[in-house]
Amino acid sequence: MSDAGALKLLAAYDAVRSDKDDTNWLIVSCASNKPTLSNMGAGGLAELAAALDDSDVQYAYARVEYANDAESKRVKFVLIVWIGSGTKVMRRARAAVDLGDVKKVLVHHSIEIDAAEPRDLDEADIVQRLRKAGGADYNGGRG
Repeated sequence: MSDAGALKLLAAYDAVRSDKDDTNWLIVSCASNKPTLSNMGAGGLAELAAALDDSDVQYAYARVEYANDAESKRVKFVLIVWIGSGTKVMRRARAAVDLGDVKKVLVHHSIEIDAAEPRDLDEADIVQRLRKAGGADYNGGRG
């Protein structure tokens, strides 16, 4: 990864993690065999799902906010491994190797999601998985 490319990806990662920045997702591509920032945005999981390429392997990092009750809000981070349904076989085979490189940069996440279709990124389903992974549920499982 070039120094400029690495700095750009790290800056995007910091933006997604920051409470003071509206950016809530980023997409990483490894087409050049190095993790490279390919897109980012502030429109949540629906916008992220629309930005993924159905013919490629991509890695996304997203900030998910949800309320436990009227008084509290949680912020969690998810790592998404996107293997589009139109991805060629050899590209799919390289996904696991690239994921190791991506995880060296996108280190902090609560859950990892394997996705092949936009419906795999349904926010309600992801929040439910985050609640289960988070341990204590002071909302009694009511959503």
